[in-house]
Parts: sequence; C-alpha cells; structure tokens
Amino acid sequence: MKKYKYPDIKEWKSLCERPLQNQENLENQIKQVFSEVEKNGDKAIKFYTQQFDGVVLDDFKVSDIEIEEAKNSVSDELKWAIKLASENIRKFHSSQQEEKKIIETTEGVFCWRESRAIENIGIYIPGGTAPLFSTVLMLGIPANIAGCKNIVLCSPPDKNGKINPAILFTADLVGIKNIFKVGGSQAIAGLTFGTSTIPKADKIFGPGNQFVTASKQLAQNYGVAIDIPAGPSEVLVIADESSIPAFVASDLLSQAEHGTDSQVILLSDSETVITEINIEIQNQLKELPRKEIAKIALQNSKSILLNSINEAIDFSNIYAPEHLILAIENAENFTAKITNAGSVFLGNYSPESAGDYASGTNHTLPTNGFAKNYSGVSLDSFVKKITFQNIKKKGIKNIGKTIELMAEAEELIAHKNAVSVRLKYLENEN
Repeated sequence: MKKYKYPDIKEWKSLCERPLQNQENLENQIKQVFSEVEKNGDKAIKFYTQQFDGVVLDDFKVSDIEIEEAKNSVSDELKWAIKLASENIRKFHSSQQEEKKIIETTEGVFCWRESRAIENIGIYIPGGTAPLFSTVLMLGIPANIAGCKNIVLCSPPDKNGKINPAILFTADLVGIKNIFKVGGSQAIAGLTFGTSTIPKADKIFGPGNQFVTASKQLAQNYGVAIDIPAGPSEVLVIADESSIPAFVASDLLSQAEHGTDSQVILLSDSETVITEINIEIQNQLKELPRKEIAKIALQNSKSILLNSINEAIDFSNIYAPEHLILAIENAENFTAKITNAGSVFLGNYSPESAGDYASGTNHTLPTNGFAKNYSGVSLDSFVKKITFQNIKKKGIKNIGKTIELMAEAEELIAHKNAVSVRLKYLENEN
C-alpha cells in the first residue's frame, strides 16, 4: 500500500481516484460485442464465449440434469450455510415492503402509490476465479419477494463448459430456472437485445469487472435499465487506537483478493495504528491462496494519515466507498456524519464479510464513487412505483381554480379547459 501523511485537502480528489483501464479501448471492445450480438444473436454469443472463456458451447442453457448434479455435489455443510444466509436476506428485504397509504391532500382529492414488479429481470453472476453464488441470494430473493415474473441468470462457464455447482444450487434454492452459461460483455448484450436462446431483460442486475460494468452502462442506450454501476470491489476502513490491527488487515485483504482491479483504503489519525495494520497485512497475505491477486490490488491501494477521525470521515465522504468500516471507538456516534457510502459496518466485530454473505443487507452496492448518487440494491430496485389519484366532485371544486390559474399562466389553455369543462358541468348539475 502506498503511504501518505497529512495530505493537503487539495490533494484529496486525486487520492480518491480509482485504478481504471484505458476507457476508450474498453468502450470500443464493448461496442463491437454489442453490435455483433444485436446482428447475429446466439452465433455471436458462441463466438465470444469461445474467444473470452475458451470453451465451445452448442447449448447455453443449463439443463435440469446439470442442476441436479450440482445440487448433489454441494456439501451439506455449505447448503446449510446458504439456507441460513437466505433466511436473513429474505427477512431483511421482506421488511422493505410498503403498505398502500391513501392521502387526502385536499378534501375530496385522494392520492396514493402502489408497487408493481418489473416483469423481466436479468441477473449477472460473476464466475471465474471467484464464483459469487452469494450474489444469487442478494438478487434472486428480492426479485422473488417483489413478484418479478421472469428471472434470467447468466454466469460465465469454466473451461469444461460448466457453471460452479454452488451457483446452480443457490439459483435452484431461490427458484431461478432460466440459467445460461454466458459471461462478460456478451452476456449483458444478450440480455439487452435478447436472442433465440436468451430472453430480453427490462432491467439488468449484478456486479462484475470493468467490462461488465461498462456493458451495463451501454445497455441503457438501448432502453434497458440497470441496478447500479457496480464494478470492481472496494473498501475504506477508518481505524483509531481502539481498532484491532489483525481485524482491520483481514478486512482490507478480503476486498483486495476480489480482483487485481480492486482497491482498499486505510485512514487513521495514528501513524502507529497504520504501521501495525500494515505489518498484519503482510503476515496474513502470506497465508492467502489468492495472495498474488491481492498483492496487485494492494499496489493500487493507499494508507493515509490524517489529523482526526472527523477529517477521515470528510475524506471518506469524498471517496464515497462501496464499503465503509468504522473500526473506531463509539462508532455509532459518527453515523450522522456519513453522507456517501454503499454500506457501513460499525465497530470491531462488524466485518464487511458479514454484509457480503449473511447479515441480511444486500451486497450489490455502488462503486467507483457512485455512492454519491446511487443506493445499493434493495426491494425497491425490483419494482416500479405507480401513483394513483381519485378526485371526487368536491375535490375538483376545491383545486380546480388553482389548476386553471397555473395552466393559464403557462399558456396551456387545453390543460385549463380540461378542468373548466368539469367545473361548468358541476355548476349546471346544481
């Protein structure tokens, strides 16, 4: 990790920059993939799957036999863990359901809002070196609670043309039947346009690398919505002398091992704390199976010494981290100061891993500073909110004059007349 001591506030913006690939080259590659998939459908999907994943597939859809084989190959212990996590996630997201509330804004004027599920959902689940079966829970469960009719899941195949068994078991657990062995930009393009095999989605969910994230953003140009720009994982930890260095180091490494383009940030008001945490990082790094990935991520990461915890909070709000850990004394007292973060973990015994798997909150969160203007995935992400109004005779009398005056001032006379004819009708009726 690169070390910085008391940087001037003018330097904070540059210190908050994320490691990014050549964006122009990235966009050109993705546009090419989208163009080919739009024109050639499954043929293009097959070509790019061979090119990027190194496997030739004649049929992308996962069969019932493959699902049964996967269920039998997952250990009972892991099945138990996944089921327990699913219960917590379901409990937390079910609590987000809203009851219809009819509000009488003026006597005789009734307004309310109702939720309707987005019918066609596409879920992207990263595979590769870290098959994120936990993301199936995070997206599949709220989609089911919301009542989404058609849920399609795409995940990249391995060299043998298979999807990780834990992903298939979890998808079956949450009731997802349409599963396709397709990853990367070609998967997002397939969900965007639809092919003879892959159904078109109205909204696409799921995290991924920079190619997947940029593909989701491009999908919006074709009338498809996305959850959030969820890209390479990141964590920012604020630690003071009450923190436990081994805990903080483990949290930083848990994000660094995600991928070489991940980033971790450590902030503290104590140089001693930073030194102790960095020693712990090196000690724990040696034992990690994915240490080579974590080492590269750490090269893009920073430890920064600041004057106070309040200053660290200010820095964090500019960085707008996906995950924020407050490993500080009386962490609860600082929550009101946090304005930009995807998900926050308070105290020494709230590891970010808890939110990734089993506490109940959703782990699909905004990255790359998008926590300034996006929320993480929730039940609301899978529904549309439709407003209703029912205006009675007395209601149109009460607000009619207001509407007429405002419409006339905007020179929209037909708008005014829509009210005037009703008011005149009621006058004649009397």
